[in-house]
Amino acid sequence: MSRATYTVQQFIKAIPGTGGIIATIAERVGCSWNTAKKWVDHKPTVNEVYQEECERIDDMAVSIVLKAIREGDVSTAKWWLSKKRRQTFGENIDISSTGEPIQFIIKNVSDTD
Repeated sequence: MSRATYTVQQFIKAIPGTGGIIATIAERVGCSWNTAKKWVDHKPTVNEVYQEECERIDDMAVSIVLKAIREGDVSTAKWWLSKKRRQTFGENIDISSTGEPIQFIIKNVSDTD
C-alpha cells in the first residue's frame, strides 16, 4: 500500500478562501480531515497561512457587525456591548456562599413567563 505524500506548498495554496475550514482544506488537497489538521497544527508555515485566513474571516465578521450597528440594528448593538463591554453592559451575577452547595439554573429571558 503506497502512502500519499503532500507538500507544504499544497496546503499553503489550498488555505486561502476556506475561512479556516479544515474540511475544505482537506478537500482541496485531496487528503483526509485528520491529515489536513496535522499539517495545519504541526507545520509552522502552513499554520501561519491558516491563522492569517482565520483572522481575515474574523475581520470580515467584525466589519459586518459594525456595518449593522452603523445602520441602526439595535439587537446587534446590544449584543456587541454585552460582549465587548461586558463589565458595563453584560449580565452581572453576584454569587455568595453560606457554605451550602450552590445550584445554578440558567434560563434564557425568552424562557420566562
